[in-house]
Amino acid sequence: MNDQINQLSVEDIKSALDAFGGSIKHTPTTYAITLSKITGAEIYIKNENAQFTSSFKERGALNKLMNLTDEQKKRGVIAASAGNHAQGVAFHGSRLGIPTTIAMPLGTPFVKVSNTEELGAKVVQVGERFDETAEEAMKMAEEQNLTVVHPFDDYHVMAGQGTIGLELLEDVSDVDVVLVPVGGGGLIAGIATAIKSINSKIKVIGVQSERFPSLYRAMNDEEYVPQGSTLAEGIAVKNIGEKTLEVCKKYVDDVLLVSEEEIEKALGLLLTIEKTVCEGAGACPLAAVICYPEVFKGKKVALIVSGGNIDTRLLASILMRSLVRDGRITRLKIELPDIPGALSIISSIIGNKGGNIIDVSHHRLFTELPAKETYSNITLETRDSQHFEDILEELRSEGFVVTVNPNIDM
Repeated sequence: MNDQINQLSVEDIKSALDAFGGSIKHTPTTYAITLSKITGAEIYIKNENAQFTSSFKERGALNKLMNLTDEQKKRGVIAASAGNHAQGVAFHGSRLGIPTTIAMPLGTPFVKVSNTEELGAKVVQVGERFDETAEEAMKMAEEQNLTVVHPFDDYHVMAGQGTIGLELLEDVSDVDVVLVPVGGGGLIAGIATAIKSINSKIKVIGVQSERFPSLYRAMNDEEYVPQGSTLAEGIAVKNIGEKTLEVCKKYVDDVLLVSEEEIEKALGLLLTIEKTVCEGAGACPLAAVICYPEVFKGKKVALIVSGGNIDTRLLASILMRSLVRDGRITRLKIELPDIPGALSIISSIIGNKGGNIIDVSHHRLFTELPAKETYSNITLETRDSQHFEDILEELRSEGFVVTVNPNIDM
């Protein structure tokens, strides 16, 4: 047991994997047949969303906890997190009998607080912003003599995350490229150390949201200001860790940036094709393959799907928006005479062609059309874009004026 190490080595990662035993799942690495056809690359998915807490974070948390001294374990630990790190520390801290305190911002959703408490941690809500929460956690650690479990900038945590790299090489030893989502850098630092120490020819590439390019900028010595929010909230980290950056500069080959649109598209593909529920951060590696197809075409590419904790309402929205992008759900504005039976005619045309009307709004008053005319906004579900075009052609052939996807109701 070593509570302090001042560097990261593949031996540390192997030791972590041996120590895990059955406490951490060897997550499956699956060949994605359809995604491979779509992208032109040979795609393999490392499903870290299959862990108990649905995230890779518990690997690093557990390794840190196992390497505490008996006295540190007795006094307890503290971590500042409102997400996956909190649940990883809470779950394994409780399992090992280590008193665990999690500091969360005051505005943290109740479900996250209650989930963490159910895993056995004491939750303290403090600070309006996360940086304030982290500062308060450090103060509590000093006042109560607790050990801080940092989410990424800790060599034991990095070693725990690096076990993913060892498992991946065991499953797919001849992989060409490994794509890893990057926030604070703990995950990619560990994976890159493991993989490069065994096979230096394998490329390890980080992926970040273009709104939070902390590692990309640090690797290129550029300053940046985070912009807005991102679907990849799990990697929305303002600054890369000092220790993780040192490791990344040694082992990481490149960092790619992806847009919010590409992250959302990747999420939709993983959900609809692979039937894999993942969070925005976990979809970033696939987003990179979509965004830079020429880089990965013909290569054997492993994607680290880092976690599956996503808000259900957001998940539903992404699914519906993906159907719109695929042309399976469309909104029509149809002008028609304001007479009995006009809407019935439209319904019959759509129904006879096999379309499904999801929603109808009929407008008489707030329109610039003549008094004897009106219009309906119809949300339509079809099998695919060609099916929609067939229905559209039939409506227009019957004399209806149809506008596709109007942005306003007038």
